This record gives sequence, C-alpha cells and structure tokens, in this order.
Amino acid sequence: MPSVLIVDDLVSIHEMLEAVIAPTGFATAFATDGEKALVRYKADKFDLVLADIDMKPMDGITLLKQLKAYDPSAVVIIMTAYASTESAVQALKFGAFDYLQKPFRVDELIATLKRGLEFRKFQAERAAATAGPGAKTADIDSRLIGKSPKLTRLVAQVKKLATVRTPVLLIGENGTGKSSVAEILHSVSGAPETSLVRIDCSVSSEANFREGLLGQNGEGGAWVKQAKGGTLFLQHLHCLSETVQKELVSVLRNTAHGFRLVCTTNADLEKLVDEGKFHDELFYRVASLPVQLPPMRERLDDIPLLVKHYAAQATNPAFDANLIEFTDDAIALMAAYHWPGNLTELGQVVSKIAATTDARVITSAQLPLRLRELKHWPTLAEYLMGQEKQYTDMVLHACRNDHAAAVRVLGIEFAKTA
Repeated sequence: MPSVLIVDDLVSIHEMLEAVIAPTGFATAFATDGEKALVRYKADKFDLVLADIDMKPMDGITLLKQLKAYDPSAVVIIMTAYASTESAVQALKFGAFDYLQKPFRVDELIATLKRGLEFRKFQAERAAATAGPGAKTADIDSRLIGKSPKLTRLVAQVKKLATVRTPVLLIGENGTGKSSVAEILHSVSGAPETSLVRIDCSVSSEANFREGLLGQNGEGGAWVKQAKGGTLFLQHLHCLSETVQKELVSVLRNTAHGFRLVCTTNADLEKLVDEGKFHDELFYRVASLPVQLPPMRERLDDIPLLVKHYAAQATNPAFDANLIEFTDDAIALMAAYHWPGNLTELGQVVSKIAATTDARVITSAQLPLRLRELKHWPTLAEYLMGQEKQYTDMVLHACRNDHAAAVRVLGIEFAKTA
C-alpha cells in the first residue's frame, strides 16, 4: 500500500486529510513539525510527503531542502495558503514535486497524490534500469573529454543527475556541448527502447507547440506521448512566447512525470524572471537542477585531449586519422585562441584539418589564419588570471620566444620567464 507522510502543525488538518485520503488506498502517517517529519521519513521512507509551508520551528521549505539532501528521490508536495503561493512556487526550485493552494478540492488533492505516486514509481523503475552491471555511467567519462577542473566537476554533476529523474536545465554559451550532455543523460538514465524527443523552441511555431506539446486540455500532445518513459528535450527554452510558457506550466503539472525533462538556454532566465519576461513557475519547474557548462576559454587545459579526440574521429583517405599528430607549437596556438564558437568551433577546425591533410604531422602553419594572427588572441585579463606558468611557456613557444609578441598576447612582462 502506498504511504504518505502528512506534515502540519494543526491536528485538525491531520484528521481532515486522513478522512479523504485513506479511502483512496493510501496509508497515512503524521508529524506536527518539520523536525519530527524528518525523523519519521528517515525511519520509514514514505512514498510521498504532503507538507504545509507555514510551520515552526522548521517550515515546509526547510523540510523540503533537508529531505532532498537526505533522499534526492523524495517526492514532496507543498500545501500553502493563498498569501504564500509565491513561496510555494519557489519551492519548486528546491525540488518540490508540486504544490496545492488552500483551500483545495478533494479531487485536486487526490489527483496530485496519484501523479506523485506515478512519478515515484517511474523514478524507481529508471533507477533499477541504470543500476548494477548494466549501468552506463562509464560512458560519461568517454564522451565528456577533458581533465580540467571545470570539466571534472561537470562530469561529477552528470553522473549524479543520471540517478534521478528531476528536470535539468543546461546553461551555457552556444557550442559548449549542451546537446551532448542531454543525449548522455538520456542514454545513461533511460531504457534503451525509449525516445529522446528534441524540440528547438527557437524555430518551432506556436501552432506546432499547441499541437505537439500542449495538446488538448493540457494533457500533452504527440511530442509528450512520444517522450513517455524517455526524455523530452527542449532547446533554447528562453525563445518560447509568454503564452506558450504559461500553458506549458499546465502541461508539466499534468504530464511531466512520465519522462525526463531536459531544457537548454544561453540566456539568464533568472534575470528574465525578475524582469517579468519569463514565467516564474515555469522557471522553478525546470531549474531545480541547473548545470552550467563551461566555455572553451575556461578549460584550455583540455585542448590537447580534445584535439586528439576530434582528429581520431575524422576520415582521411590517405591514412588512419588516429595517426595524425599536432605539434607542440600548433597546440600552443590553439590554447592561446579564445574560441568564440567553443567546442563546436574547435571540433570543426580539427576535423577539417585532419580530413584534408596529406601530412601526418600538423604544424602551426596549417592552422586557420584567425588562430595564427595575434590580433585575434585575447589578453590574460580576459580569462587567464592565476594560470600556471605552463601556459605562459606554451605561448612563448608559439611566439617562437619572441617576448614582445608574448606580451601582446598575455598582457604581462616575461623578463624572468625564459
């Protein structure tokens, strides 16, 4: 029998909720404050938690945070009075499954509990599918290339996200690999036969959204049904019109618990919310697990590994692309370039060279002109404060020990460097 822990400081609320919930097949238990609720949950680990937002000494939001810290898969539904609805909406940011505004209807309460239970079962099924010998988390290391501190942190985040089904918001500049991370999350946390449904919000028309995403009566359209059990991937979320944003909230409340939702943006959504340009509830529903993808200029240590990776993927008619090597001076020039197109630009440059070269060894002379012209290189102040001496040595080598050229590149003196 599914269980629900009801947390409210009014015993009369306990009695009322038990009277309407028990006949629907839920086992109920009670706590009068957040601290007692946390102790009970740790002892019995209920399927659902239904908690009031306004309690003392531990309020509903604090309880939510501590429950999610203890058990990321905890399904928590927040109850709120009208005056604190804004706080309940913000609770979504901290991982609340949903919220109910008092006074709520019995049918609304039961429907929300049933959706929460479906989500709980869905999470358990996906966790079982990714556990044990069949786990694919090792695939993450092979697909996210690099050893820099920021890339290492990203890999750790993605591995954690593979174990939960909470919506994920991928944030980063164009070309930083947001789509790749979404594909990785789908492949390591979904069953093999499930679909990744990719929707580009920047090009899909409002009519297409209404038909494919919104459907009839907020039940979800063809895209939502196709994503069931898999992943619904919304790219460039910030491009949605305000009308679609509002209607999407309704769809997510009713249907977004049978699939993993992954969204991407290169905009500051929180700032757009503050400016009234993005729906606050939609933001909190998709941004409970934000992931920042670093631009190329913040992970320059990864360039040698990335160059090798992209070169090996190329097809060269003359010889095996795995045999292609880039000289130290070529790598140094690439490490000094600012890569406005990030991973996408780096991959295109290396792949083109590797596919068309008739020499197995690639020197700096074979790099595109924009990489070889010093005027295109950024200064140290832009992204290299605190960089290790190894980088300055690489630039000196690229500049053929021309200190004047190196100064123009790095913006610092090298009187004692070489």
